[in-house]
Amino acid sequence: MKKTAAGAGSDAELAAILVRADSLLSRLEQWLPASPAAVDWKASIAFRWRRKGQHAQLEPIHQVHRIDLRDLHGIDEQKKLVEQNTRQFVEGLPANNVLLTGARGTGKSSLVKALLNKYASRGMRLIEVEKRDLTDLPDIVELIHARPERFVLYCDDLSFEADEPGYKALKVVLDGSIAAASENCLIYATSNRRHLMPEFMQENLEYKHVGEEIHPGETSEEKVSLSERFGLWVSFYPFDQDEYLSIVRVWLEHFKVGHFKVSGAMSAEVEHAALNWALTRGSRSGRVAWQFARDWAGRSRLSRRK
Repeated sequence: MKKTAAGAGSDAELAAILVRADSLLSRLEQWLPASPAAVDWKASIAFRWRRKGQHAQLEPIHQVHRIDLRDLHGIDEQKKLVEQNTRQFVEGLPANNVLLTGARGTGKSSLVKALLNKYASRGMRLIEVEKRDLTDLPDIVELIHARPERFVLYCDDLSFEADEPGYKALKVVLDGSIAAASENCLIYATSNRRHLMPEFMQENLEYKHVGEEIHPGETSEEKVSLSERFGLWVSFYPFDQDEYLSIVRVWLEHFKVGHFKVSGAMSAEVEHAALNWALTRGSRSGRVAWQFARDWAGRSRLSRRK
């Protein structure tokens, strides 16, 4: 049975529309991001959660900052607490999420990196998550929950302003979700603020006296509620002069190259220079000591080549 002229025309129009649609989709696909690649878990001991447009994925960090626990001085008590917790976690025992707070440059981030360096051979892995990506924490937990490794989700230099979405997302993952937290991951966060949010003088006016007791207002309670979800709080403090100079000595030794040794390792000249270096930066911290030692070792070695 032959098709009518009208039927043949309709088929031709439909075919033309399909060809145009296919061509349009091909062009659009060139602009769409590729599907996230499968995670190569053997590529590194540390990963970074990276968001690109509507897609996010774990990317291996190929140049991991290697720090030895023995190189961290002046924070012995803090090292003991966090390493004990980390060892429990790596061995599959109960352990807590950790909040490391205190003065800048005192070793909070370095301690986490050093623990990764020590326990990576026993299955510890680190996933760095930026504050802006904390809303993706449930997706990250879902991605790793069946893995045999022990994951620390690491949030560095964390602080929030009011009503930031990451604030509520972190609270939910720490303690507030109906879903059980993944047994193979913990959250380690560092911050200069103990309660992760700015505190204002006017909040003191919200405190109420009940008999001889003082009760904080709702604003203060809300700010404390996030930090309370971390089971382990570890505080870091500024170093005094002797502690600072001791750390300088350690880093001067660290920056030796072959048989080269920094001339007059801790002579009066070096001590004076180290103290002046700290004075110009307004801080006696481990970071400042490390920066001074790099500068001094570099200048000393350069002068030997002249």
